[in-house]
Amino acid sequence: MTEKNQTTGTPDGGRRPRVAVLFGGRSSEHAVSCVTAAGVMGAIDKSKYDVVPIGIAKTGQWVLPSGDPSQWSLSSAELPEVAPSGKTVTLAEIGGTHQLVVTEPNAVPQELGSVDVVFPLLHGPWGEDGTIQGLLELSDTRYVGAGVLASAVGMDKHFMKVVFEAAGLKVGPYVAVTDREWSNDAEAVRKRVDRLGYPVFVKPARAGSSMGISKVDSLDGLDAAIEEARRHDLKLVIEAGITGREIECAVLEGRGTDAPRTSMPGEIAVTSGGHEFYDFAAKYVEDGAAALSCPADMPEEAIARVRELAAAAFDAVGAEGLSRVDFFYTPDGELIINEINTMPGFTPKSMYPQMWAASGLPYPELIDELIHLALNRKTGLR
Repeated sequence: MTEKNQTTGTPDGGRRPRVAVLFGGRSSEHAVSCVTAAGVMGAIDKSKYDVVPIGIAKTGQWVLPSGDPSQWSLSSAELPEVAPSGKTVTLAEIGGTHQLVVTEPNAVPQELGSVDVVFPLLHGPWGEDGTIQGLLELSDTRYVGAGVLASAVGMDKHFMKVVFEAAGLKVGPYVAVTDREWSNDAEAVRKRVDRLGYPVFVKPARAGSSMGISKVDSLDGLDAAIEEARRHDLKLVIEAGITGREIECAVLEGRGTDAPRTSMPGEIAVTSGGHEFYDFAAKYVEDGAAALSCPADMPEEAIARVRELAAAAFDAVGAEGLSRVDFFYTPDGELIINEINTMPGFTPKSMYPQMWAASGLPYPELIDELIHLALNRKTGLR
């Protein structure tokens, strides 16, 4: 068995680092996670890394799926899905190393070898929210991306805004609505939302990829939008509509003690399909429904300010590895932070890798950098 350097996480003895690409999951963003993994597995440098795909079925079972990226494409007709299997994969610490073990009924467990780093390409609850990160922390396994707290804060749009406000970052007007509040006094909730003014955006507090989001132009549509969001999460965030351009900025952790690195900001334009906002179909399904301009057409001082605020948001939640920070740029030049995504998508349409490519860091090199950061990160408290 080849030993690993416990300081950096890189294997001793000259073998390639073994990267477990973890995708699928139990959330409503299962299909998006599959497509994200397809992008990474198609672009990762296999001459440098030994790649092991691990899928999580919607039941929560870990399985060994196909590593062929073409099997995980996204279309409006059929969404990719990790299927359950008679064989279950577990990550166990055996003899001081992290081993992949396959078990099945009435069979001797099979060891597949050690893992140097996990690339958790999971979106939404039970993956992007600190839960899988906690499991990896408990097993002392290095992984790409933010830790437990930053992942949890970045997933919850309510507490995210609380943290941003505490850090002095400007957020738009909003109300948070719990299940108890809506169930016990829906009229009080309607009155709170009414004070925001219409239109509003009703969102599940802990979902992404525009799942369950509705734009509401009047009180008449509020209840239906709330119930739609509650299908994804019983806790909601309802935000006042903001007049402004949607600007995004990609953030990459600095090496060592260096400050976070930021891409040139990009701007999303929904170009077809009658979408009122950048919804799921525009993001992932309809070719040509959205386009990215990078760098965004903004004054140089505004570009510099976007990058400064994106790095500040990254630090505010204690993020690591990568994040995408989204802003509204108002007609009077004000920048309002909308949210941070600690595991942005890597699909062919995803803005995070596109912004880095436009900023001089191509997709394969970006993946390589993220793995390097993870391999050189200490385990435990840091």
